[in-house]
Amino acid sequence: MNTNARAPRFNRLTSTERRADLIEAGLTCMARGGIQEFTVDRICAEAGVSRGLITHHFGSMSALLTAVYAKKYDDATSLRRAPAPGESQLSALLDALLSPEVFNRESYSIWLTLWGQICINEEMRAEHRAQYAVYVSDVAAAIDDVASRNGRIVDARMLARTLIPLLDGLGIQHAIDPDSMPLLNARSACRTLLEPHLGPF
Repeated sequence: MNTNARAPRFNRLTSTERRADLIEAGLTCMARGGIQEFTVDRICAEAGVSRGLITHHFGSMSALLTAVYAKKYDDATSLRRAPAPGESQLSALLDALLSPEVFNRESYSIWLTLWGQICINEEMRAEHRAQYAVYVSDVAAAIDDVASRNGRIVDARMLARTLIPLLDGLGIQHAIDPDSMPLLNARSACRTLLEPHLGPF
């Protein structure tokens, strides 16, 4: 018996609320056991709803999986903030990407599961391309801001495409063995990559 499942709900939610509920249930199941836990029965038990609601709101499990992927990106984006006075965009962005809410074992375990599915799921691959393009542009803009401040000429998009895999790799190592890659070391690694090109920021 699943003691973690939510009690069945009899209150009427809007379609937007129900979709959000199912996405959160999907994330919870994935965090608990990877893609093996991402099943209709377990997600519906977690959300406390009948099996037919996934089809009703998403059309397929593939579409729900894609929505979960988009939600992970949205969650990371929501943590970004405007720079404080005198602070660079890049410093503020790295603070968000290396915040405990993003850089933690559970979060990167979910990312690993989702990245594995992109390789075999065209719907997810299309979502990834769209999200990644925005991500690269945001990071490149933050890099370009520092370069302009410091009078440096750099290929900001190339540096962004180098920084992003570094961040992902640091997060994966943290998920595998948190003691081997604490947050402080991850921050230092990013600055070690960027400062020779940009100067201090």
